[in-house]
Amino acid sequence: MTRFFVDPNGVDINKNTIRLSPEDSNHIRSLRLRPDEHFIVCDGNGNDFVCRLGKKEDDSIAEIVERRISHGEPSVASTIFIAFQKGERLDYAIQKSVELGACAIVLYESKRCIAVPSNIAKKIQRLQRIALETAMLCGRGIVPSVSCCGDFKDMVQAAVSSSELTLLCYEDEDNVHLKEVLQQHFPPLCKNEAQKLKTVSVITGPEGGFEPDEVSLAKLSNAQVVSLGQRILRSETAPVVAVSAIMYQTDNL
Repeated sequence: MTRFFVDPNGVDINKNTIRLSPEDSNHIRSLRLRPDEHFIVCDGNGNDFVCRLGKKEDDSIAEIVERRISHGEPSVASTIFIAFQKGERLDYAIQKSVELGACAIVLYESKRCIAVPSNIAKKIQRLQRIALETAMLCGRGIVPSVSCCGDFKDMVQAAVSSSELTLLCYEDEDNVHLKEVLQQHFPPLCKNEAQKLKTVSVITGPEGGFEPDEVSLAKLSNAQVVSLGQRILRSETAPVVAVSAIMYQTDNL
């Protein structure tokens, strides 16, 4: 079914109605939905509402038919810290990270970044739109946020302080593999929900990789440096691989 996201304030449970934005109303008209056809409206807080069109004279109102919890959200909240990248690589990394279940994407500037946008606010706005459209298509219960936190030092502090486990994916790490760390922190036979981690941060680098002093700073800040394998991955591929591994190990894939 077609999915829309709305402001939770527009949901009136008492009246079983949801007020749609002008943009969503126009979208519904373009789809030529019949009055008896159902579509899903999500409040962005993990609640799905199966709806049908309201009165014909007011297509901005959707009538709630059924309320249910969204099944598109994983049990672990992963925030992906991605260095600015050139061209459409960032678009791809964000789209696939959202599809796989990332709860937030944070962009930052690293020393080896090839391209940093001159108008970051405009860039963020466009990438947030990509996250929204992707969340609608893949059945998410939230719209993952896209933001920017400045330089590498600020980024590491934000990553470590916002999660129980912070992973930095580094091509020159030879001893510790991502798989080993995930098996340690997310043991497959663990039945005690209280012992399972709920938040993870993943840091991936730019096209040119990390500077050694950046990796050292991350280690001093209690980030776990890990390898993604024997092959060097492109900057837009690394976050996708890391999120996929986390979702697989936590039974969310």
